[in-house]
Amino acid sequence: MLFIFDWDGTISDSAAKIVRCMQSSAEDAKVEVLDDETIKNIIGLSLPKAVRTLYPNADQSKCDEIKEGYSSHFLSADTIPSPFFPGVMDTLEELKARGHKLAIATGKSRKGLNRVLNNLDMSEFFDSTRCADETASKPHPQMLNELLTEFEVSAAEAVMIGDTEYDMEMAMSIDMHRIAVSYGAHHVDRLKPYYPNMCIDRFDQLLSWDLSA
Repeated sequence: MLFIFDWDGTISDSAAKIVRCMQSSAEDAKVEVLDDETIKNIIGLSLPKAVRTLYPNADQSKCDEIKEGYSSHFLSADTIPSPFFPGVMDTLEELKARGHKLAIATGKSRKGLNRVLNNLDMSEFFDSTRCADETASKPHPQMLNELLTEFEVSAAEAVMIGDTEYDMEMAMSIDMHRIAVSYGAHHVDRLKPYYPNMCIDRFDQLLSWDLSA
């Protein structure tokens, strides 16, 4: 089985850092500083799409200013990687031990994901990764389709694990198994309309997932 994971809000407890950096970039750009919940709503999207969603009336130069400010703030804040949610590392290692393939499908940039994986000494841990700036942003399923092609498996032989509507929507659109986590950026009630195969409150509950159920 190919297990495909979102990063922020699913593996990494990084929501507070993302919110803080977006608010700081808004202050720098002299635009409205949005509340925490509004910003959490865009976690998982590519940065250009996230900024455009948050500031739909801003012109392109202002959006670029916000994006550049966010990237600068996040680079400074991310010298210390965000902690993993409880049970993540043990669960990932157990899935590997059981012979499963592990991949990442994230709204992060390639540079950003590589930086955090290098900082965590995990650059070779996952079998493959896809980032929003090298494919289509979620909820478009292109990154999932690319992973299926790479591993030569069907959607029925893979599962997407994520914390947002964007994760669930892209998996549902290609009839891929999907598991929703309840502790991330979007409330689990927003994920249930996408008919996840399982909703988990702890990462280690992945190990109890029964494909035949």
